[in-house]
Amino acid sequence: MSNYLMKTMRVMATAVLMTASVLALPAAQAQPSGVKRTDLQRHDLSAPGREAIQVRVDLAPGVAFGNHTHPGEEIIYVLEGALEYQVEGKPTVTLRAGDVLFIPAGAVHSARNVGTVTGSELATYIVEKGKPLLTLEK
Repeated sequence: MSNYLMKTMRVMATAVLMTASVLALPAAQAQPSGVKRTDLQRHDLSAPGREAIQVRVDLAPGVAFGNHTHPGEEIIYVLEGALEYQVEGKPTVTLRAGDVLFIPAGAVHSARNVGTVTGSELATYIVEKGKPLLTLEK
């Protein structure tokens, strides 16, 4: 490869890494310590203006993810551990591996790992496209 091409590729790679770092910064800041969110897939739906998003959420023992909402429905499948959910207007529930939960669009809710091992869920969102996936409540 020519020296010019090598320098161009290095500059482009540096620009891509810097852009990725800047874009990842807000997500990292919004994520509490002990909570790991792994984006799995995102697809447009046949319903105009809607998309499906799947995320794996891991909570360390004793960690809580405070009150928040989503611009659409959330369907939860607990993969492992014991997770306690509070959804506005409903009694608190504790779910274990294999249990499911439906959270209506806009419902204020929270989750807490009440077990002694990492609790994990598969969260599937059916949401309005272009809106923030998660809004923290104050």
